[in-house]
Amino acid sequence: MSQVKRASGRELFGWAMFDFANSSYTTVIITVVFCVIFPKIIVGDGPEYRLGNLLWSTSLSISYLLVLLTAPFFGAVMDYTGQKKKFLLGSCLLTVLTTAALYFVHPGSVLLGMLFIIFSNVGFSYSEAFVSSFLPGLGPPEDLGKISGYAWGLGYFGGLASTAIVIFGLGAGVYTLENFSNLRLVGPVTGLFFLVAAIPTFLWVREQTPARKIPPGKNYFSVGFKRLRQTLEDIRDYKDLMVLLISFFFAYAGLSIVIAFAFIYGDQVIKWTPLTQILMFVITQLTAAGGAFFFGVIQDRWKAKQTFIMTLILWVATISLIYKVGQLTAFVNGLLGASLKAEHVFLVIGSIAGLGLGSTQSACRAMVGLFSPDTKAGEFFGLWSFTSRLSAIFGLMGVGLLQAILGLQQAILVCSFFFFVAIVIIWFVDEQRGKAAAASHAGE
Repeated sequence: MSQVKRASGRELFGWAMFDFANSSYTTVIITVVFCVIFPKIIVGDGPEYRLGNLLWSTSLSISYLLVLLTAPFFGAVMDYTGQKKKFLLGSCLLTVLTTAALYFVHPGSVLLGMLFIIFSNVGFSYSEAFVSSFLPGLGPPEDLGKISGYAWGLGYFGGLASTAIVIFGLGAGVYTLENFSNLRLVGPVTGLFFLVAAIPTFLWVREQTPARKIPPGKNYFSVGFKRLRQTLEDIRDYKDLMVLLISFFFAYAGLSIVIAFAFIYGDQVIKWTPLTQILMFVITQLTAAGGAFFFGVIQDRWKAKQTFIMTLILWVATISLIYKVGQLTAFVNGLLGASLKAEHVFLVIGSIAGLGLGSTQSACRAMVGLFSPDTKAGEFFGLWSFTSRLSAIFGLMGVGLLQAILGLQQAILVCSFFFFVAIVIIWFVDEQRGKAAAASHAGE
């Protein structure tokens, strides 16, 4: 593989700004604000909101099903036509428009809310895979961990800024019917933030793949499916990439639950106050950014595999502590003679968990980049997106059904199992062999 030169500082910043932009969607809509509005206000089946939680899981799962059926195909078309930026722009606009359309979702309009969540999350998921496909062309292999970690870390500041605007600017931190006039603005404001913050990406990131015209008698579908079929046939030559994706399947099953249910858990199980919710959000965004930066640096100095394992071990420990937060609070109070509440201990555990929130995904994204030939980056990141979305369906529907039967506190423990399985599988990855396989297929 020819040595890729490090991109200019402006191009790297432009690429990283898309993580800054799209974090507004995943943070405000999926993790912090609308995920609480949907079961509590739109569905409103309190006090346990089991139906609302299940419908939330179902909406996200349907969106991931649509993505996993199409993302690898779009990746193949992008690689052939050299139109990554056009596909990225289309996914961005889909997310922005359907997120803004949440303005029209009222209490009781459950199906409409599910529809807009499904299509906005489809657009977000596409954009995450499409922008990641630029990574192998932004620098040499030894820099990809830092570049990925820098962008992922910057993304958390985007999530922090957008959520601050929504909660403090709109007053959307009070989840009541009386405050619905402010809550309904969450979608439009988030969509606008995404659109504006993504502008540097489209101005400064260059198209990396030479454009090719579709041959006479062919079309996007025939070309895309032919390349995808060839990639699936050739995937046996990328053994370590396959094992990595299987490990990531279980890791992302756990992560998808954390992303979609962490603040629902705090609201419904921990019964935290609005102040604790805000503190949790701010602290986890900062620790997640720090974790992405830190693990990105050590990944390039250490091995990517060991870095990935370290983040997974962190998750097993923190999920187990979250499950036992009540007993842990009682133990700490007895030991120190304090009068802490469960929400205070939950806040500390969540702060630690934040270190692994971005670093796990960033480390895996960099490894996919290391194992990808330059001419198949779009396809392989399409497979990465396929894996994450399939695992999200597996994780979200699993926890959705479990919480409907057992309650959310018992169901959340399944995350630790998923992270443990991911650790076992990743041991079978040989990082040097994976890089060599990518190098041997460069330019094909």
